[in-house]
Amino acid sequence: MAGSATLSMSILFCILATATAIITQTDVAIDEAYAHLVNLTGDQEHWAERTEAARSYNRAAYMSDPVANMDRFNDGVRRAMETTRARSLEGKFQQGQCAATNPIDQCWRCRGDWAKDRKRLATCAMGFGHKATGGLAGKIYVVTDPTDGPQNLVNPRVGTLRHAVVQDEPLWITFARDMVVVLSNELIVNSDKTIDGRGAQVHITGAQITLQHVNNVIVHGVHIHDARPHEGGVIRDSGRHSGVRGKSDGDGISVIGSSNVWIDHVSMHGCAGGLIDVVDGSTAVTISNGHFTKHDNVMLFGDSDDSPKDKIMQVTVAFNHFGKGLVQRMPRCRYGFFHVVNNDYTNWQTYAIGGSQDPTIISQGNRFRAGDDKNFKEVTKREDTPETEYKDWVWKSQGDLFLNGAFFNPSGGQNERQFDKLDLIQAKSGQFAESLTKFAGALNCRAGKEC
Repeated sequence: MAGSATLSMSILFCILATATAIITQTDVAIDEAYAHLVNLTGDQEHWAERTEAARSYNRAAYMSDPVANMDRFNDGVRRAMETTRARSLEGKFQQGQCAATNPIDQCWRCRGDWAKDRKRLATCAMGFGHKATGGLAGKIYVVTDPTDGPQNLVNPRVGTLRHAVVQDEPLWITFARDMVVVLSNELIVNSDKTIDGRGAQVHITGAQITLQHVNNVIVHGVHIHDARPHEGGVIRDSGRHSGVRGKSDGDGISVIGSSNVWIDHVSMHGCAGGLIDVVDGSTAVTISNGHFTKHDNVMLFGDSDDSPKDKIMQVTVAFNHFGKGLVQRMPRCRYGFFHVVNNDYTNWQTYAIGGSQDPTIISQGNRFRAGDDKNFKEVTKREDTPETEYKDWVWKSQGDLFLNGAFFNPSGGQNERQFDKLDLIQAKSGQFAESLTKFAGALNCRAGKEC
């Protein structure tokens, strides 16, 4: 009996221990699930606050008279070209001397002290993103460490690019030397930042750069390529918050619900998604002096036909060289107003400029060189839209140069947007596009010398 009692007690203790372990495991699981729910709720509240703040900035950045902005841009180009021509006639250009050919570059490039006065760049933007000043109000932050392992995603090391871009205060970010930054996951850039690659050859690769619900960002002078999709996870997006992120597409730069953004002198190729996507009601964006090669879907402005918030989207695409190996979307637009001006298109494999949902596209002073395939000579493409619908869309070509059989299919009828002022200030002709884009892409600037 004693033995049976001992055995019974042993079984009872075993059952109780097992039950306690199960209860403990269950409690832990419940606690973890509750913590995850709290984190998700916290993430939702965080992004809801950022979204609302960004919408306020976006509404303020929207220009009710976009044609006036075009006029200012074209007038600036005209005056810059007159200055360049006058200096050339006077024999002031010498071999090896800086010869900035467009007004953005003339603002800063030919100054030998550019490295001591980096922030002058913030006064040089043109087009719809002309108010972008980036980290002008902040300190200089020097990136010294190119690494970005998974352990850097939540608590980034001081000296890394990730640590710099998530800070809450304005920062002007530079690089201590030539480096390759291989991102281990999506890089989320906070407001009031300048990423300034001048003085070094900086390559950013591995994952996309995301500007989500932010305001006032400049990306300048870097090589961005071979971004790949990532499954997400917990990633820091500001000094005070890190949270769960979903899968990223592997774009080069993704601008989401943001405003006052200037992307200048970047060299980009070979990303899994688009090279530059501007979506979700973003506005006041300029993409200038870029060199784009070896890619399919180059630029997407508006990512859904069911996103009327993109009606406030205003983007300037200027002085870029669309080079070899590009297929389409240079850009592909929805809803908004797009000024595509003084770019050089080497060729395309399907089309150069396309869109849907009644975007306004004004093409001025571009040079379009079609490839040899007779089936793809047209610059333009209306996506899945019959002519009876797109005939009233405002797509205009003014002063463009068409080579090797290229042609632009214009449209435009009577709708709520009137552009009678388009002829007030003409853009420089497409014959100048090669000169205006001569120095497109990331430059090899070195301190102490004109860039």
